[in-house]
Formats: sequence, C-alpha cells, structure tokens
Amino acid sequence: MEIEKTNRMNALFEFYAALLTDKQMHYIELYYADDYSLAEIAEEFKVSRQAVYDNIKRTEKILEDYEMKLHMYSDYIVRDEIFTEIQERYPDDAFLQEKISILSSIDNQS
Repeated sequence: MEIEKTNRMNALFEFYAALLTDKQMHYIELYYADDYSLAEIAEEFKVSRQAVYDNIKRTEKILEDYEMKLHMYSDYIVRDEIFTEIQERYPDDAFLQEKISILSSIDNQS
C-alpha cells in the first residue's frame, strides 16, 4: 500500500469519520490506521475478503467525494501553510502569535 494514499485516507478519515457508517469506520480504521490485511478484517467480521475489499473501495470513494464537496482537509492544509508563513515572518508579533495559536487550537479540536 502506498504511503501517500495511506496518509491521505487517514487524514480524510479524521475529517469525515462521523459521516460514515459504523462498518465503514471500522473497516477503514483497521485497514489504514491499524494496518490490518483484508483477510484479517474479513476474519474479524466473519465476511469474505472480497466483501471487505468492496466496502473499503466504496468508502474511499465516499471520503474523496466528501472532500470534493466540503474541502475540509484541503482548507486545513492551506490554513496551516498560512499560519506557518505568518509565524515565520512575524515571530515577535505577540498579537499575531496569540491569534494563530487560538485558530490552530480550534482546527485541532475537529
């Protein structure tokens, strides 16, 4: 499994997990976050490996669709880049640093 896809799926999962069914959440979490194989997930849920594969592929598409419509992950990345740039450009500005800290803590509560 390629690391970029794994990282992206884990990030999308963090933003959109609440919009998934329990089964979708469990399968994606086990597969991407816990690095379970399809066979291990199938055994745990007493279903076929193909059923797990199909569910994961459908859920990946759902997560990508949510991101295309809502842009929560991409917006987070842009905000983080802007915060970093401001912090580097104005390291001694206490007002900006405090506001960035507040905004960052709001983002991290998601």
